[in-house]
Amino acid sequence: MKIGIIVAMDKELQQLQQVFADSDVRVEKCGIGKVNAALGAQRMINEWHPDAIISSGCAGGNGNDIEVQDVVVSTELCYHDVYCGAAIDHGTQYGQVQGLPARFPGDPYLLSKSLELGANCVHQGLIVTGDWFVDSKEKMRDIIAHFPEAKAVDMESAAIAQTCYISKVPFISFRVISDIPLRDTDASQYHDFWNNVADRSFQTTRAFVELL
Repeated sequence: MKIGIIVAMDKELQQLQQVFADSDVRVEKCGIGKVNAALGAQRMINEWHPDAIISSGCAGGNGNDIEVQDVVVSTELCYHDVYCGAAIDHGTQYGQVQGLPARFPGDPYLLSKSLELGANCVHQGLIVTGDWFVDSKEKMRDIIAHFPEAKAVDMESAAIAQTCYISKVPFISFRVISDIPLRDTDASQYHDFWNNVADRSFQTTRAFVELL
């Protein structure tokens, strides 16, 4: 099974390349944000033709059961900063690109394999994506007002999901929680994550890939 992993940042790329140094998994950096994510996913699909794509990296977490260094696996994905309005189509939901699904589902097979990790720190749920770094409680509250069930917030996953949906490539997002914005006031958890625990966290991604 040809597995492609897409990350956003150099620090994620460097750490995951070390984690997968002795494997044939391809790890590529797309850059930060939705456009970079979509371009990176399409490039990987066109050039390498993977059997499945994983979006890996860090995300902000939400929920009383979520802690820093937990992993959120996407059961579904959508945008938290998209609204097409109701002037043309009253059925379009907040977060939905008109003409596409309201939410992009995680691949059933990949989701089933994630359950085999059997770790208490792995959660399945909704991941929402948008073009802002959530560095305040106010921003997070605005997102959660629309998506109270969201487990994680990032800047790339839904855009990769949309690209894979159009290209019919199985996809899942596998995100390590770097901070909990509603419990943090100045993104200090995020910076502490990179200083202390990111290396250990990405080993969970390796364990997941080994199950496939």
